[in-house]
Amino acid sequence: MEELMRFLISICGLLLVFGLALLMSKNKKEIKYKNIIIMLIIQFIFAALLLNTKFGYVLIKGFTNVFDHLLSYASTGVTFVFGGLANEGEYSFFLNVLLPIIFISVLIGILQHFKILPFFMKWIGLFLSKISGMGKLESYNAVASAMVGQSEVFITVKKQLDKITPQRMYTLCASAMSTVSMSVVGAYMTMIEPKYVVTAIVLNLFGGFIIASIINPYSVDESEDILAIEDENKQTFFQMLGEYIMDGFKVAIIVGAMLIGFVALMDLINSVFDMIFGISFQDILGYIFAPVAFLMGVPWADAVSAGGIMATKLVTNEFVAMVSLGEVAKSMSAHTLAIISVFVVSFANFSSIGIIAGAVKGLNERQGDVVARFGLKLLYGATLVSILTATIVGLVI
Repeated sequence: MEELMRFLISICGLLLVFGLALLMSKNKKEIKYKNIIIMLIIQFIFAALLLNTKFGYVLIKGFTNVFDHLLSYASTGVTFVFGGLANEGEYSFFLNVLLPIIFISVLIGILQHFKILPFFMKWIGLFLSKISGMGKLESYNAVASAMVGQSEVFITVKKQLDKITPQRMYTLCASAMSTVSMSVVGAYMTMIEPKYVVTAIVLNLFGGFIIASIINPYSVDESEDILAIEDENKQTFFQMLGEYIMDGFKVAIIVGAMLIGFVALMDLINSVFDMIFGISFQDILGYIFAPVAFLMGVPWADAVSAGGIMATKLVTNEFVAMVSLGEVAKSMSAHTLAIISVFVVSFANFSSIGIIAGAVKGLNERQGDVVARFGLKLLYGATLVSILTATIVGLVI
């Protein structure tokens, strides 16, 4: 009986997601319901395949083993430079989670340099455009965002930025905010179960198309549906290595700085609220987001703590949310842990608005202003994508 009630509540949550998306839609006649239904079915199939089958287990295990080996290689470099810095038996988040990003960034650079990544991004994107009903550029952008990152992806399509309509620009940015880049996937896998990271990446890819198709429906004229990928300036192999090493280091430092600031600030705010009101700020946010967590399939006993993590991710970033999740994971049911784990795997937070708008503005000032104007709508859509993914996982697990 409890299982049936949870199932019915999750179905209500699913309907609420689509209702909230339709609420923001200004051109409902353009919505391609057939493509949305197909993509929703694909999401359920992938979720069930990855989380409930032997094939999915083997697939994720193989993916995890690859990243485990990569992280062990990264650890060699980190230990060479920082060996002895951490006390024996102590765990250093900066050394073990953030610095390996540098090595992953180098591998992405090598795959980019030898045109391996662009080949896959282009052809997978073209295949997805047939399923999603989106333009070739939108489909390519969604795949590329998941591989090279939410800001770097716009460099590869900068030739077309000036010609892109605001509607198409919204979809490009929504895809970038709904996914995560491969450079940080290894870091995520050290904080939450790898199977939830992989599942979230796959489901968010289709979820981004589904929500964007409802909130921001439009048709692309065939004559305008052109995909022109910008080749990076020709560099020697070692110039490229140096650039990607520094890029990876910048990401690690920036994430580290944001974590220091956000975690410390959250602790201060929690203490102030606790002194004044007898309840922490995070707990207040938890109560606000608890109904959303409940509709996603989280049992009511876990809804407040789950809601607090959801809110933390929205107002700070996914790393802070994953740290918070690690602190309360043992007190949560396995069902709740699965739902919240996939929810936190995306770039849907307030800081991403500035990151994406800044990246676009650096390439095209006019389009940067366009992105800044629909920033909150962008976050609204990307958050719905995370809720959709989490609800589907709650239904199939």
